[in-house]
Amino acid sequence: MQTTPTQHSDATHTDEPLDKHQPTTSKTTKNTNDWAFLVQGSTFLLMIIGLMFVWALQHEFTDLRADRINTTWGLIAVMLATTLFFYKAGMFIYTLYLYFRYKSVPSVSDEELPTCTVIVPAYNEGKQVYDTLMSLAASSYPQAKLQLLSIDDGSKDNTWYWMQEAKKVLGDRLAIYQQPKNQGKRHALYRGFHLGTGDIFVTVDSDSIVKEDTLRNLVSPFITNPNCGAVAGNIRVLNNEKALLPKMLDVSFVLSFEFVRSAESQLNSVLCTPGALAAYRGTTVFACLEEWINQTFMGTPSDIGEDRAMTNMILKQGYHVLFQRNAYAYTNVPEKYTGLYKMFIRWGRSNVRESIAMSKYVFTNFRKGPKLGTRLLFISQSIEILMSYPFILLMFYFVATHPILFLSSTLASILVVSSFSVLFYAKRYKLNQSFWAYSYSILYTFGLFWITPYAIATASRSGWLTRG
Repeated sequence: MQTTPTQHSDATHTDEPLDKHQPTTSKTTKNTNDWAFLVQGSTFLLMIIGLMFVWALQHEFTDLRADRINTTWGLIAVMLATTLFFYKAGMFIYTLYLYFRYKSVPSVSDEELPTCTVIVPAYNEGKQVYDTLMSLAASSYPQAKLQLLSIDDGSKDNTWYWMQEAKKVLGDRLAIYQQPKNQGKRHALYRGFHLGTGDIFVTVDSDSIVKEDTLRNLVSPFITNPNCGAVAGNIRVLNNEKALLPKMLDVSFVLSFEFVRSAESQLNSVLCTPGALAAYRGTTVFACLEEWINQTFMGTPSDIGEDRAMTNMILKQGYHVLFQRNAYAYTNVPEKYTGLYKMFIRWGRSNVRESIAMSKYVFTNFRKGPKLGTRLLFISQSIEILMSYPFILLMFYFVATHPILFLSSTLASILVVSSFSVLFYAKRYKLNQSFWAYSYSILYTFGLFWITPYAIATASRSGWLTRG
């Protein structure tokens, strides 16, 4: 939830996955295309209807605003909403400014590249882990400097078989290990960190595919910036031809990584290095490794959010955390609503936990150099968490008292706000795929609005939720 070596190639970049590795039948593709046409058509129809109602009900909106201002609570709500609007607008302009200043670090030479250990934890991944390992082995990274480790976290399917098949092909280039029982991704990574010999650790999810130049691009900032402690990769969706939700998430990921993390990188403060593709300086890992593996929340061992937790602990050490838009990984995402909301709940709980952890150091002198940008990122994220309950209560009140005004204004707002995501994706990739931003916004607004309040209320709960 951001690049290419030169500014010119940034502007003209149109990369797509080299190989989906999961071919779909023509019948499946036709069904998906039929549903896509229906969903996108319905999306535009809803937004047009919303605009028509907003136009037709202008007097009702004017009267509602007047009624609010004439009551104490209404006036407070208006003032609060106005303040938050200007704050968010200001942050958006600031983020836009940072985005335009961002440039990824070009790959350094083979001689300059550090030794690198890639860790691939796997659980019930089946053949996909084989494809992941093969894509890593095909990297243009110097073989003498690359160590590949894969750890089966007590899978109940044929994951271990496919890891052995990869070992047969790659030989000494790959080392595979098997946990005695399922202990969770964090413990698998912990074992990998202790087995690794590289100066840089790279973690890759076992359902992800990387490009040939991904690894060298990902680790280059460690050479050009001695203060760099971690680097986040650029995550795209691998299975976006198989279902509609992946199509929507691909547009969302592009905005989250290529826009938001580009801006965060300019502040040396990317808040989360994604599990699908991230790199860490070895010394920073071992400086916090025992704290990380023994992390608890409200007395319960933390078995989620290992990527966000590691990022937080590295930032706390005073190191920079950067983003490389030119280091791509394509990863599988949920194709059904159930899997999607479970993934978001896990992310939401981790966000709550790590925001609390970050609050304990972000206003201290935790590193040399400017810290204001990091603090603004923290404040912005904290506001979203803290305001989730007031907003959801206000929404329910608005729905109960003015349902037509609520629906029409919400749909019209989606059209306006999501148009930025559409334009951003269209410029970077494909116009026809960019319109999924509208559908995703409608889905999130009406079908996933409850995630953050629920994640706050259940932040102490453990469990991966989406592991099968």
